[in-house]
Amino acid sequence: MCGRTACSLGADHLRRACAYRARRGRRRQPEGIRAERYRPSYNKGPQSSGPVLLSRRHLQQDADSSERVLMDMRWGLIPSWFKKDDPSKMKFNTSNCRSDTMLEKSSYKSPLLKGKRCVVLADGFFEWQQQSGGEQPYFIYFPQTKDTMAEGKEEDEEWRGWRLLTMAGIFDCWEPPSGGETLYTYTIITVDASKDVSFIHHMPAILDGDDAIRKWLDFAEVPTQEAVKLIQPTENIVFHPVSTFVNSIYNNTPECLEPIKLGDKKEVKATSSSKVMLGWLKSSQEGSPQKKENDLPRWTSQFIHNPSPKKTSAGILQQWLGKGVEPAAKKHKA
Repeated sequence: MCGRTACSLGADHLRRACAYRARRGRRRQPEGIRAERYRPSYNKGPQSSGPVLLSRRHLQQDADSSERVLMDMRWGLIPSWFKKDDPSKMKFNTSNCRSDTMLEKSSYKSPLLKGKRCVVLADGFFEWQQQSGGEQPYFIYFPQTKDTMAEGKEEDEEWRGWRLLTMAGIFDCWEPPSGGETLYTYTIITVDASKDVSFIHHMPAILDGDDAIRKWLDFAEVPTQEAVKLIQPTENIVFHPVSTFVNSIYNNTPECLEPIKLGDKKEVKATSSSKVMLGWLKSSQEGSPQKKENDLPRWTSQFIHNPSPKKTSAGILQQWLGKGVEPAAKKHKA
């Protein structure tokens, strides 16, 4: 599962990191919706709010469905049919939904078939490995290229900072029965873990590359049956161990992301890459959790894994969708 993430870029840098090619090829940044509510965090858990991408057509019926907006939503899906006045009274944990059962549960099936697909943004996510001495946390993220180590500049057309992890999600809109502001909430889709991180059993469905993001978000042009083919485990991730300091959700500093050395016998030697990372984190400690655009290099796995023989959840999902259920997404309005 995915129960803890980090997203520490400031609002302006976050929009730049989400720049994309519009339908006519022009590079643009997503418009920020309710941007004033966004709060960067090194340690984000369910029930908190976080940034997601979605098609503008969900908010504006006559908009181009390929246009993207960046919106702050609450983590933990509250279905539109929930009848109680207080969303905290939801009895079920909806922070994650497994891809092999999400079309069997009405909380997820209904919004998914209505095209309510979103992309959840994060620096990376945390997972814990059970060991003899307790649970060891790891930070998992996209590999970072050498270019990300150079500081980005506002005038640069391409974003040269941290490459955000882009996770497939489903969102819904809940209106309090007694009236009030509409609450937007999301869940992160999970799949069987890839072999490199098989110890976590399930991992977020990661959309690797802008083409995958485009297909997942554009519900009017890409039907559900095609979009779910993107829901697959990925091996294009790296990770490093971090301190148990991250175990407490109340700890929200760069220390949550800092790589540590494991054990006394086989310590991970400090490298030029790790020195860059520590320097980068140190530079972001002043003020609110907001990183500069210097970035981290690729890390290598630092524990031995066992290959997973599990049947992939994506195949089960495709089999279900073969029954031929599909929404009329072209004119959908959230």
